[in-house]
Amino acid sequence: MAAPPTARLPPFLRGRLFGACLLVVLLAVAAVPGLPGLTRLAFAWLDVCQNLAPRARLTDRVVIVDVDDASLARYGQWPWPRTLLARLLGTLVAARPAAVGLDVVMPEPDRLSPPGLPALVPTIGPELAARLAEVPSNDSILASTLRGRPIVLGMVGIQGAESRPPVRVAPAVSVGGAPVALPRFDAALQSVLAIEIAAAGHGLLNADVDGGAVRRIGLLGDVAGVITPALALELLRVAERGREISLLVDEGRVRRVKAASVVTPTELDGAVWLRYAGHTPARFESAADVLAGVVPRERFDGKLVLVGVTALGLADRRPVPGTGDMDGLEIHAELVESLLDGTLLARPWWAPWARCGFILVGGVLLIATVPVMRARAAALVLAPLLLAAFAASFALYREASVGVDPSTPALALAVMFVAMLGVTLAEAERQRRLLRHQVDLQRDAAARFEGELSAARRIQMGILPKPADVLAGEPRVSVHVVLDPAREVGGDLYDFFMLGGDRLFFLLGDVSGKGLPGSLFMAISKSLYKSTALRYGGDVAAMMRQANLEISRDNPEALFVTVFAGVLNLATGALEYCNAGHDQPYIVSGDGERRGQLDKGGGPPLCVLDDYPYEAATHQLQPGDTVCLVTDGVTEARDASGALFGRARLEQMLATLTAARPPEAGARAIRDAVTRFVAGSEPADDLAILVLRWNGPRASGP
Repeated sequence: MAAPPTARLPPFLRGRLFGACLLVVLLAVAAVPGLPGLTRLAFAWLDVCQNLAPRARLTDRVVIVDVDDASLARYGQWPWPRTLLARLLGTLVAARPAAVGLDVVMPEPDRLSPPGLPALVPTIGPELAARLAEVPSNDSILASTLRGRPIVLGMVGIQGAESRPPVRVAPAVSVGGAPVALPRFDAALQSVLAIEIAAAGHGLLNADVDGGAVRRIGLLGDVAGVITPALALELLRVAERGREISLLVDEGRVRRVKAASVVTPTELDGAVWLRYAGHTPARFESAADVLAGVVPRERFDGKLVLVGVTALGLADRRPVPGTGDMDGLEIHAELVESLLDGTLLARPWWAPWARCGFILVGGVLLIATVPVMRARAAALVLAPLLLAAFAASFALYREASVGVDPSTPALALAVMFVAMLGVTLAEAERQRRLLRHQVDLQRDAAARFEGELSAARRIQMGILPKPADVLAGEPRVSVHVVLDPAREVGGDLYDFFMLGGDRLFFLLGDVSGKGLPGSLFMAISKSLYKSTALRYGGDVAAMMRQANLEISRDNPEALFVTVFAGVLNLATGALEYCNAGHDQPYIVSGDGERRGQLDKGGGPPLCVLDDYPYEAATHQLQPGDTVCLVTDGVTEARDASGALFGRARLEQMLATLTAARPPEAGARAIRDAVTRFVAGSEPADDLAILVLRWNGPRASGP
């Protein structure tokens, strides 16, 4: 006695149980912060948003004075003498800016200072050297320019150096608590001491690349135990003559930073996310123009001015979100503008909860629908979820400068959908196999097979065009086709249709297989070739190359197909053609006396060599000329003894293709000759004959 079947859950319950388990796993993965793959996806989406919705500039208070190529061409190579830099800063300060930030670090004394010239020029005598030693150094002149002026010097936090706190005139940061999450640096690369102590403020220039771009900048850093502001933050403090920068710290994490009247929420490590406005030429003024007095003083009145180098080969260019890169000087300008406008990109605390909540809601919806719906209908459930996630994220980015990652929940729901759909389809396939087995036992195998072949033949023949339909009312050309599959269905194919205007496209092909495999590949090849021909117009070589790629793409049985394709200009008789391994067509003159073959523009059959550079050839038809194409079912037809019909018999039949005889009669005469030769033997291959006659250009109207 057979054992009783074990109890099993209904299929839809098994699918839902699997979905629930998978949902728990996906929620656990999504809750883990900073996974590299998910972070890259999130950054990629933020780059898309940055490209589509850059930040709108609400203020023009930031001006960049750049030492550009024109400045170097006029005043010499960089670094300039500090006296020239002092002159530039003095010119700017005279225009009464709110503050000036210097994106230049000068860690060594100026070699061009007069006291240092004897070391550079040994021929200077002792007397001149003594006189030069009495001249003030360039560094002291620059320090005099800085002293008492609203000028902030930049410095760079460095790692791996001996711990050394930065030079500070006075404490500039007030901390309510001890922040432990700030970026830490062992020391700071600063300008020489005489210049540093003369400046009104000092700020970090560090802007690290994160996810392939400068996305976030720390407003504060811990340099050897001294909390130091970024250049942009210090610039705002000095501009408003603020005494200090204050931090709100909660359990060692920075919550908010205040510089004078500007209050900015930050990440826990004191960093902020940038939403870029993009390169803006209106921000820039050339240092050469400033020194020459070309720029009006009103340009700098009350503004925040950043001074730096953007000349080719000297600029500190960094990748930014979206595409391209940007000078580090302009990145600092973006940060200053964003602080003033309050348009920094926010990454809210609730974003991870929203991500997990969306996955939970979407996952429950998929669990409820996928196991009981068809695949296409279930996809209609997933698509709105994904669209809603990305649309909401983009709207938040564009309207509120809020960055919420939709890629992680979208990926999670897509994975869940595919997995559940796979389980559902596997169960459906199992049920389908059981049903098919039961049906197979009840149906007559032979009747089913014949019926399916008959249906396949009707479908196959139905997709082939009819001359009366395609060329109705077209007197300039006559076409007739004969197609006899060796079995119910076959692999020979043909097609012809107008490409527009006076151009007629036609082809004849032969798939390497016969029967059902050949017929399926024939239908695919015809459809793909037609779509390729419609896309590439009259470029026969291009359509042959593209058809080779497309037909080869999904060809698990490694079939190939020979094709002859041509485009005939009905107005001129010009024929452009390309032959992919097919029998060479014949050209017969209107009187039947002249016969030849189109033997150029050749290449291997399609699906044999990938990326083969097929080339086209041309032939000029005369009125009444006939083109005859056949497949190897004609020349390789065998009689009862195994003898071939051959080319000689075919060429004898070409005499029937005269202008006085319709192409239909000529094509049928060739087929009848093959039929008589075979004399009732089973056909060895499919047979196809295409006869095309150009009747000449249409007669002119009265």
